[in-house]
Amino acid sequence: MNSRSSVTLKALAEELGLNASTVSRVLNNPDATDGRWASPETAQRILDLARERGYSKNPYAASLRTAKSRMIGVVVPRLQDFVLATIYEGIDEAATEQDYFTVVANSLDHQEAHRAKVEKLLDRRVDGLILGDALFEDPYLDELKDRGIPFVLVNRRSTGHLSVTCNDYEGGRLAAQHFLASGRTSFGVIAGDLRASTARDRLAGFRAALEEAGHTLPEDRVIPGGFDADAGRAAAEELIQRGPLPEAVFSANDFSAIGAIGIFTQHGVRVPEDLALIGFNDTPLASAVHLTTVRSPMHEMGRTGFQALIDLLAGRDVAAQQLAPEMVIRASA
Repeated sequence: MNSRSSVTLKALAEELGLNASTVSRVLNNPDATDGRWASPETAQRILDLARERGYSKNPYAASLRTAKSRMIGVVVPRLQDFVLATIYEGIDEAATEQDYFTVVANSLDHQEAHRAKVEKLLDRRVDGLILGDALFEDPYLDELKDRGIPFVLVNRRSTGHLSVTCNDYEGGRLAAQHFLASGRTSFGVIAGDLRASTARDRLAGFRAALEEAGHTLPEDRVIPGGFDADAGRAAAEELIQRGPLPEAVFSANDFSAIGAIGIFTQHGVRVPEDLALIGFNDTPLASAVHLTTVRSPMHEMGRTGFQALIDLLAGRDVAAQQLAPEMVIRASA
C-alpha cells in the first residue's frame, strides 16, 4: 500500500483483518464510532488507518450503489448575466451546505441548446435539475415531467411546473404605481423577451396598475426584444422613431434600461426631466447610474430554489413560491 491513490476498501480490510463490508459501513457512517457496525475501538482503528493511508471515498462508485450522485444540474441563459450569476451563487451556496455539487451550463436562450444541455446533464446522472432559462410555453418541460425527471424552475415560471421566482407581476405594479404617484400620464414599456414569464408578468402587472388608475398603455409603446443593453438601445430608438415619447418608460431589466438611457441621452432626452425611467432587478450597475428599479431577491431565489428541489427529491410536499419585490427609488424616476 505504498501509493495513496491505490488505497481501496478491500486493501484496508485486509490490513485490518476485517470484512470489507464492515469497513465500508464504518467509513460511510456519519457517526462511525456509535457501535452500530463495529465496536467503538474497532471503528476507531478503521478510521485511523484510512486517514493514515490517505483513503478517500469514490463518489461515482458510491452513486452506483445508492443511485444518487449528489450532483445537481443547473441551466441558465447566460452565466455572465449578473442576475443569473447571483441566482446560481445562491443555488451553489445552499448545495454546498448540504453536501451537493452543482454543474452549470448556458443555453443562450436557444431551445435546441436548452434541450441538449439538459440531456447531457441527465446523461451524467444528476439527481435533479434547476432550470433558469425556461420559456413560458415549453413542451420540453412537459416531456421532462412525464419522464419523471425532478426539476425546479427559478427566475422564470411555466404553468404546471414547480418554480421559485420573484413576484414579477407585483414588481410591474410597483413600477406603474411609482410613475403614477409622481404625476406621469403617458407610458411606454421596454418589455424584454415575451417568450419568458419575466417579461410577460412584469408587463401584465404594469398594465393592470395603469388601467386601475384610468390610464391605458398603447400597444405601439410596448417594445419587445431582449434583456440586454443592446435590446434596450434598439427599443429606445424605436420609441423615439414612433414618437411622441411618453413621459415614463418601464424596462423589464436593468441592463436594457441602461442601454436605453444611452440612446435617450444621445437624442437630447433628459432622464428624468423629460422622461422618467424604471428598471428591474437592482443590479450593481443600476446603483452606479442612479437608476430607479424594482429589486428582485436574486440570491434568495437561488437558495430557495435549491431547497425546493431537495424537498421534491425527498418526496415532501412542495409548492411554487413567488418572492416579494421591492421598489428602490433613485434619480431616474
